[in-house]
Amino acid sequence: MLNRVEDGVFITTLKVRDSECDAQGVVNNANYLVYMEYARHEFLEHQGVKFADLIPQNIFLMTSHMEIDFVNSLTGGQVFEVRSKVRRERAKIIFDQQVVRVADQAVCIRARVDVICKVDGRLTRGEWFDAYMPV
Repeated sequence: MLNRVEDGVFITTLKVRDSECDAQGVVNNANYLVYMEYARHEFLEHQGVKFADLIPQNIFLMTSHMEIDFVNSLTGGQVFEVRSKVRRERAKIIFDQQVVRVADQAVCIRARVDVICKVDGRLTRGEWFDAYMPV
């Protein structure tokens, strides 16, 4: 696993494990959600925030909406990147994410993930995100 930032895009590089593939030999669609969530957590760590450390502080980041276009498939052993552009939109932080196969630069997934923040059980106006916005 490798993380880097290029032109304002946070990039996490991963490799498909055989256990993530279905009987047809392609990555099961639910695993793409895991890849993108993992990259969002890596983005936070890159900003100095460990997701697990937020819980004792009663800070909860939650996905509130997700749109996904499945474009191409990954198969076992392939190396891919999760590319995340991060922006603030009112009370939410938006992750525009792509899963891209490294070998041929084919886009496999395009997604928009909206994340909200609750502190002490109350929905915030997103001000918590302000300290972590620029990549």
